[in-house]
Amino acid sequence: MSLPHLDLSRAPHERHGLRRTDEGWLADRWAAPDSRVLVVAGTRIRPGATGPEWAPTSLAPEGTRVFLGERAGVAHWAVIVPGEVAKEEPGAWVPLRGLLPYLAATEGGVAPLLFHAIGIAEWLWATRFCPRCGGPLEVRAAGHELHCTVCGKPQFPRSDPAVIMLVTDGEPGADDERCLLGRNPAWPAGRYSTLAGFCEPGETLEDAVRREVQEETGVLVGEVAYFGNQPWPLPASLMLGFFGRATDATITLEDADVEDARWLTREEMRAEAEDGGLVLPGGVSISRSLIEQWYGGALPGSW
Repeated sequence: MSLPHLDLSRAPHERHGLRRTDEGWLADRWAAPDSRVLVVAGTRIRPGATGPEWAPTSLAPEGTRVFLGERAGVAHWAVIVPGEVAKEEPGAWVPLRGLLPYLAATEGGVAPLLFHAIGIAEWLWATRFCPRCGGPLEVRAAGHELHCTVCGKPQFPRSDPAVIMLVTDGEPGADDERCLLGRNPAWPAGRYSTLAGFCEPGETLEDAVRREVQEETGVLVGEVAYFGNQPWPLPASLMLGFFGRATDATITLEDADVEDARWLTREEMRAEAEDGGLVLPGGVSISRSLIEQWYGGALPGSW
């Protein structure tokens, strides 16, 4: 079966990391008539009728140039301008989350470039001063390094590791096997998802799965198996997917981030998803892939 989250990773671009300090080569690629640029205002994009618009570099405004790489021989860039530009046109500029429905319906190749551009924009927006001495920073390496002009300490883009997991209980594949889903109190009625949380310092990913599940639902997890991963620059995460097997399925809710948690069999999940009582994560997320991999096929409805 096709896994929904993999649709966003098809046809990755050639990043040319070793060229990011080659100013002559970069200037030639910027000047190439077929080169394309995406304008990012702060961390927002102004989409056209068919999604993000890649314009010729000759039409790009002044701003921080970020070389993303090449796709099919065409150089792609982002130009990051102040976030105030987006405020001049309320509603015209949208965050990355607002483009996810478009990405779900688009052939592979666009999402990696878009995630790259927004990920760098988020990092530049959040990293205003040197975290060591508080000094001012200057952009280097085609947008992929920040250099402190006081202490010389370089800063590089970071992705925070976050575990996301589908916990199961019962004989694998049996009719009465169940999976665990939870909901945040801020979500609309009926919306449930897999559990997730950030890995803490000195912690293995498997132990992060066990700790997060126990903290959020009280359920104890034993065996943990890796499933896959998905970059998720909202704002700077790398989602690491796992399956976990419960050793104690008793639900005890003490975490304010989880309003409710439920065990669902495959038949219960199908029936509730079909009648709209259960609203599952969007089709481009690794959460959806975890659920459908366990279920054994596609399910109706999504956020």
